[in-house]
Amino acid sequence: YSSAVQKFSQTLQSFQFDFIGDTLTDDEINIAESFKEFAELLQEVELERSMMVQNASDLLIKPLENFRKEQIGFTKERKKKFEKDGEKFYSMLDRHLHLSSKKKESQLQEADLQVDKERHNFFESSLEYVYQIQEVQESKKFSIVEPVLAFLHSLFTYNNLTVELTQDFLPYKQQLQLSLQNTRNHFSSTREELEDLKKRMKEAPLTCKLPGQPTIEGYLYTQEKWALGISWVKYYCQYEKEAKTLRMTPMDQKPGAKQGTLDLTLKSCVRRKTDSIDKRFCFDIETNERSGTITLQALSEANRRLWMEAMDGKEPIYHSPITKQEEMELNEVGFKFVRKCINAVETKGITTEGIYRTVGSNIQVQKLLNAFFDPKCPGDVDLQSGDWDIKTITSSLKFYLRNLSEPVMTYKLHKELVLAAKSENLDYRLGAIHALVYKLPDKNREMLELLIQHLVNICEHSRENLMSPSNMGVIFGPTLMRAQEDTVAAMMNIKFQNIVVEILIEHFGKIYSGPPEDTTAPPVPPPRVAARRHKPITISKRPLRERPVFFGASVEESGGQ
Repeated sequence: YSSAVQKFSQTLQSFQFDFIGDTLTDDEINIAESFKEFAELLQEVELERSMMVQNASDLLIKPLENFRKEQIGFTKERKKKFEKDGEKFYSMLDRHLHLSSKKKESQLQEADLQVDKERHNFFESSLEYVYQIQEVQESKKFSIVEPVLAFLHSLFTYNNLTVELTQDFLPYKQQLQLSLQNTRNHFSSTREELEDLKKRMKEAPLTCKLPGQPTIEGYLYTQEKWALGISWVKYYCQYEKEAKTLRMTPMDQKPGAKQGTLDLTLKSCVRRKTDSIDKRFCFDIETNERSGTITLQALSEANRRLWMEAMDGKEPIYHSPITKQEEMELNEVGFKFVRKCINAVETKGITTEGIYRTVGSNIQVQKLLNAFFDPKCPGDVDLQSGDWDIKTITSSLKFYLRNLSEPVMTYKLHKELVLAAKSENLDYRLGAIHALVYKLPDKNREMLELLIQHLVNICEHSRENLMSPSNMGVIFGPTLMRAQEDTVAAMMNIKFQNIVVEILIEHFGKIYSGPPEDTTAPPVPPPRVAARRHKPITISKRPLRERPVFFGASVEESGGQ
């Protein structure tokens, strides 16, 4: 047992968590440091020669093994399916692109349907594989830490020689559990958004891209004219719209060939008529670096449309109609709606357990919104009547805020607010958010103050409604802030949106007492140059208690061994 504890302590000491994203939240920092804290505690337990905990296997080993077998094993299966579907799709695609446009239309249509079917299968496999990786990486933050935490708690509880250590451990355990719960809440919030994003990507898979990356990228075939005829060469192309730069990397380069990556500047782009060339899905471009036109072949009609739209091509006749839900505005009726909702909640439901977390009926929510925003008599709804329950009112308020044409905290300031929340310096974090609040348009700042004051009032009754600033941040982070583009990268910043709202609630009095003296945010401190203001919670660095005299012998014996 002694050998096993020592080995386990060393493993925890050296274990490193991998986190997705460029910055950790304060709670994730606590989680990342927790294993080192656990290692120090185990060493103390070993020094005191504690007894073996009988249920260590149930609390620690089995959950970790189950996580490895069920979660990671399942991910490996997803990977195999992804690789298999990918090989099948690209093999069929290569065959498909060699079809002549002179074949019968029915044959071409049948071939197109087969390719579309395989593309759909491959796209769905890739989405499921990436989503499963995301699931494992995010869930292990608490799925791995919690069994260890439970094992430690059990160890101290059942070991008579560590009663005092248990008393020291309990406050740390509670703080770490809070960090775990906050991280779990962030995970749940992000997971819901990712589920929605996955559905949207399945419906329109070719329209999603990551910010900061090329406007469009993918495979294209280029017509190469030689003395003995014409050939089609496969390139991986990356186009940046703002700079009009096209990078072409050959994929089928033969040994000994000197041709490398081409960097071109686009002059024009024109769709190629079907009857003017033997190949399908073609378009012509002109560049500054090469004379004449370059003929490119896309992978499909939809793919050609995307390339042409990105390159501002002529004859852009393929436009998919975009149906968008009617947007709500931050206007006088909107302010009246928000004030009435807040008044109703604070009058008859402020102590309701799980307020804003529990969801109302969609039918009732739509009924309330349609009645209130009726153009004929806007605002003519009495929310104090018994017709509307608290869940319907709170869900309607959240729906209104989430469906504004622009979020309350604006797209323009979104990136700066997220960067402020990521800062390691707590003083800077608060100061930057304080300054950014006063960069909001007047009506946005007024609406934000109205809402945050309401959330402060809700949190003052947290003993009854069980809603803390952290809980409210999880609910209102994606409601008051959202990125302009729906991407996986944007979803990973939701936890920092939640932190912004949490800071606004906790420091409402300071922030809304007036603008900071310097209305521009202070410069971001260089990373890790100054001491980190947020220090991870710790137990191993606490002052050691004086031990009773009768422990002396065992300590000396332990030291002698």
